[in-house]
This record gives sequence, structure tokens and C-alpha cells, in this order.
Amino acid sequence: MQPYEARSFRFIELLSIGPSRTGIIWRMKLYGIAYRRELPRPELLEAARRVATETLAKETANNYKVGFVGAHDGRNACFVFVDFWGNENELFHRVFLSRRNEPQVLSPWKISDSSVCVWDLRLQSFERDAWIKHVLKKPDGPDFDSYLQERMNGDA
Repeated sequence: MQPYEARSFRFIELLSIGPSRTGIIWRMKLYGIAYRRELPRPELLEAARRVATETLAKETANNYKVGFVGAHDGRNACFVFVDFWGNENELFHRVFLSRRNEPQVLSPWKISDSSVCVWDLRLQSFERDAWIKHVLKKPDGPDFDSYLQERMNGDA
């Protein structure tokens, strides 16, 4: 067991993915989380873009076509999670990982795999707060643009 170390959290870019079957483009924040480096390896970020595009093209859950993608370059493995908001206050979570720490070789989460770690939860918590602030607490309707402009950068 290794003592806790803060990891780098960086907003990378706003992705426009689509159009979906409904003709609506997905808008997703891409984040990098990295162990002992500033940013994830470029090949992991590219794999995250690819996985997000493939995943969201098939998505049928009732949702807003808004969310975030995490590319986590971890100590012993690489993780990508594609999270999007639906049903007003629910976060849909799709997870992919590379068990051999090869960023370009990602496979879907299996029942025996963990689906989130303490660093991924930190990003999800930030995004939860942004969703509440810009969507759920807006009596005149959701402000998706402001939600997408609220971004996490720092170490945690």
C-alpha cells in the first residue's frame, strides 16, 4: 500500500461529439488526471476521445447530451470514464480500462473491476456541484453553457 498522493487534474478541451441519432451534438468536458505528471500521456487522451465518441454514438439513455470524460493515467493502469447527465439529476457512468497500463488498449469495465477511485470521485464531486449550481438550482431553466464553462484545474 502506498500513502495518498495528490494527482494532477487538468481540463483538456471541450469535445463536440456527434451528431447522435437525434441529430444533437454531445458536449463533453475532457479532463486529464495524472499520477506524478502534469498531464496524461497523449495516447491516453486520444484513446479517451475515441472511446467517448464510440460510446456516445450508441447511447440511448434519457439524457441532456452534456457531461464529462476523465482520462486517468494511473500508477498501474489507465482508466477512461464517460459520464453524462440524464433524468434531471442522474449521472450515467461508463468505464474503460487498460489492465496492462497501455493507454491505447482500453476495454469495457467488468463486474470484477472497480468502477471509480478516490481521484475519479474528486472530479465527479466537482462536476456534481457544477451541475447543481448551473442546472438544478436555476428556476428559469438549465444553463448548460455555464455548466460547460465551469472547469476543474489543480491538484487533489
